[in-house]
Parts: sequence; C-alpha cells; structure tokens
Amino acid sequence: MSNTPHTLQEEFPAEADRITALKASDAHFAKMLEEYDMVNDQVHRAETRIDTVTEEHEEALRRQRMRLKDAIWAAIRKV
Repeated sequence: MSNTPHTLQEEFPAEADRITALKASDAHFAKMLEEYDMVNDQVHRAETRIDTVTEEHEEALRRQRMRLKDAIWAAIRKV
C-alpha cells in the first residue's frame, strides 16, 4: 500500500500541455479529470487513515482510479 498521491502531473508528466488543452476543449475529458482527482483524494485519505474505510472499499476506490486513469490516457493518446 502506497500513501503517495497519484496526481496526473506525476502519472503523465510529459503530457501536461496536452492535458491542459483537452481540459479546456473537451467537457467530457474535464469531467474525467475532476472525477479522477476526487477518487484519488479518497484513496489517499483512506491510505493515510484520515478516513476509515473497509479494505474492500479502499480496493474498489483504487480500481475506480485505475479505470479513470486508463480512460484519461486513452483520450490523451487519441489526440
């Protein structure tokens, strides 16, 4: 278990300009970014024990974060 925040800037450092452009031009992409940040924050709070959640819930949050990250990456690569 890692309690390091998985920000998109850390996950895709070379794609910062593309992410910014897509966020400004694609409402669906911007919504995915917002959702990723929200879920990522929930994972971080669970991992650092700020919020008490079950292991199953924490795992579900991690899976959701991974699905969002995959969708974001697919959208970045499409451009």
